[in-house]
Amino acid sequence: MRGVRDAATVQTLMAGLENPLHILILLVLVLVLFGAKRLPEIGRSLGTGMREFKDSLTTKPETAPPAALSPPPDASEQRTGPQSS
Repeated sequence: MRGVRDAATVQTLMAGLENPLHILILLVLVLVLFGAKRLPEIGRSLGTGMREFKDSLTTKPETAPPAALSPPPDASEQRTGPQSS
């Protein structure tokens, strides 16, 4: 029977981005939506963002110096209750 297809054939026909035709349709759609002038700018900003993300994952974070502890307030500055004038 020619009308019946096995699961592997259906899987191959319905492949996602592995299909070159799907990639071509996606590229044409992006070109129509953003225009030829904006594509290099979008690619550049995506590349920069990906590079910064990769650098943030691969570099060791610098340890911040411990915050200086402030001295405790003087006894004259501590108030234990409301003051009346």
